[in-house]
Amino acid sequence: MVFALTEIINNIFNFSYFPNAWKTAVVVPILKPGKDPTIPENYRPISLLSTLSKITENFILYKLNEHLIGNKILCPEQFGFRKSLTTNHITKGLDRGECTAAVFLDIQKAFYRVWKQGLIYKLITYKTPPNLVQLLNSYLDDRKFVVRIGSSSPESKTMKAGIPQGGGESRPFFTPSM
Repeated sequence: MVFALTEIINNIFNFSYFPNAWKTAVVVPILKPGKDPTIPENYRPISLLSTLSKITENFILYKLNEHLIGNKILCPEQFGFRKSLTTNHITKGLDRGECTAAVFLDIQKAFYRVWKQGLIYKLITYKTPPNLVQLLNSYLDDRKFVVRIGSSSPESKTMKAGIPQGGGESRPFFTPSM
């Protein structure tokens, strides 16, 4: 099984192609605690994707981070969504008796509004390897979603805007835009 999975992921990178079958998210609306269930905005869209898709996304993220960090493209003061940086920086400051301050910027529905062509242009500008740009373009192209309420099986819809939103356990993975 591990060898088969390795071969699949290697082929995804070799051909710079992300399988269409892995691009459809099943979106399950979950009511936010203490909110009125009759108001659609009170639901958090939780997106479910195949395990193979999520595993492959981690490898893509690894390769992208390798490029961004290796070429010093990310601002060194940016700690959000960067593995272990926040805690290491705070711990070092505390060890030296320094005070630590943080600024958190939360842009509402930022992932819903990303312009895919602009993102691809930025990746090219940052000299991202062409095969990785092509793979990311394939990954972002033709994303679909199905909103499942109860046992319903509605037709899938194509994403018109937005990008997948990271695989964190507490965050929705995919941000559908109708």
